[in-house]
Amino acid sequence: MKFLPALALLPAVLLAPLPALAGNQAEERLSDSVRAQMQAAVADRAVPTISFASGAENAHKWLYEMGNRLQQRIPDRKTRTEFLKTVHYEAMRNGLDPQMVLGLIQVESGFRKYAVSPAGARGYMQVMPFWISVIGERQHNLFALRTNLRYGCVILRHYLNIENGDYFRALGRYNGSLGLPEYPEAVHAAWRGRWKYDGATS
Repeated sequence: MKFLPALALLPAVLLAPLPALAGNQAEERLSDSVRAQMQAAVADRAVPTISFASGAENAHKWLYEMGNRLQQRIPDRKTRTEFLKTVHYEAMRNGLDPQMVLGLIQVESGFRKYAVSPAGARGYMQVMPFWISVIGERQHNLFALRTNLRYGCVILRHYLNIENGDYFRALGRYNGSLGLPEYPEAVHAAWRGRWKYDGATS
């Protein structure tokens, strides 16, 4: 019975405005091979699809479950579905957990498409504009859904490769706060909390 007050507050917590710890990735010199690999990744023109090795039924379950959790932040169903399909596609093609990417977006921008940080990072995944000249094309718009999520996932994959799969350090690099615990811990808490999903994701 002593847990009832906490449980009663849960809906209010879930509907509260999500915090944002916007990114400030540092520009760095890339080797020619890494630059070419990242350029090829962001140039992908494939239409995002959601694919589960365990079948279409599980894909629908994932969309339904994640959609319910995201409804307060993105009320329009069509927009929400497109967003989730793109998150899943870009995360999986970069070897990332889609729930982790959702946790990162929650912390980075609070799911605000046009969020801009004091450092100038843009969009859902708070990508710094310098990345366009480093690995992209001049016409790329970091506020566009697919472009923003594609860049963000490719950049995070790059940082994970640098850090040999160490999420704590890779997330610190992504946020421009390498060595400080607050940002990686916030993303991990969102990933394993609000966006935890026990079903298959691939």
